[in-house]
Amino acid sequence: MAPATSLSVENPNQAETPSQASKRISVKTLVESPGLTSIPSNYSYASNPDESAASEPDDTVPIIDFSLLTSPDPHQRSKIIRDLDRACREWGFFMLVNHGVSKSLMKEVLDGCNQFFNLPMEEKMEFEGKDIWKPIRFGTGVDVKIEKFFFWRDFLKVYVHPQFNFPQKPEGFREVAQEYSKRTREVIKELLKGVSESLGFEQSYIEKAMNLESGLQIFAANLYPMCPQPELAMGIPAHTDHGLLTLLIENEIGGLQIQHNGKWFNVNPLPNSFVVNTGDHLEILSNGRYKSIKHRAVVNSKATRISIAVPLGPSLDTVVSPAPELIEGESGRPAAYLPMKYKDFMDRQLDGKPCLDYLRLPVA
Repeated sequence: MAPATSLSVENPNQAETPSQASKRISVKTLVESPGLTSIPSNYSYASNPDESAASEPDDTVPIIDFSLLTSPDPHQRSKIIRDLDRACREWGFFMLVNHGVSKSLMKEVLDGCNQFFNLPMEEKMEFEGKDIWKPIRFGTGVDVKIEKFFFWRDFLKVYVHPQFNFPQKPEGFREVAQEYSKRTREVIKELLKGVSESLGFEQSYIEKAMNLESGLQIFAANLYPMCPQPELAMGIPAHTDHGLLTLLIENEIGGLQIQHNGKWFNVNPLPNSFVVNTGDHLEILSNGRYKSIKHRAVVNSKATRISIAVPLGPSLDTVVSPAPELIEGESGRPAAYLPMKYKDFMDRQLDGKPCLDYLRLPVA
């Protein structure tokens, strides 16, 4: 999403004019301006009919014990593969525990994000830009479809694989992020071995078919400052993720909501867990067996939330289509999606054009 280049804050409680909107830098700058008691009108998302309030779920998000995926006990592994299949098929979300990524590394990377967002604006502005393929990009949430609605979020997006990119400031953040990116990539690749088996394939099927050795991995840090009118604003509206799987952590300030059985509800992650969701390209590859589920981020008036999402997708030149084995043979299910190169999908998606619906074929 394309950020702008500067911010006028003389009277933050007035609606921004088009020229002021085009000069906007960050929500953090807006929040820190003196006298802010209400949000400018172009941040108000309350009238959107698709953003209904969250309710309590009838069931809880599944929990997957990662350590069982590497268990030498075939019965334990068989059970966790079945649990993984159910989580991907019925929820599209699960909490991952015993994943082997240290609590200290998770804390360090969240602390590094906080320090980055607290850098002087001129240092962060080095990474400002509209080019979605810029290796390191700092900006703020803009609805590119409406072009006048602003989300209550600042972000840092970095492409960390197959080439590792990262800011040099704050000191030590790059090294922590590199280790975190490596460890999360290992976790996702191990999970995808289990997913391959749950679809009836050999462990390495998805890794080979999606060319994960050159797979695109993104480090996306989000800052959601305290909001004086959280009931009107939205951190990130309802969306699905591109790619195969996304791992998410946060600084213990809730805000993630997912859609399940047509209703929205809050996700409260277990301590030191990852929240994992299936992406658009796992839905395509599985020919619709696994669904890419809508989720969103809400804001609050009491505390600043930081989250880090790490999606892993195919290599950019991989053409993703339903696995041939799932559209032939006993199942008899026809292909439910058109094929598309991952880079073409990303170009369309990151320009604000929904792509998964475009690729869905009508059911006969």
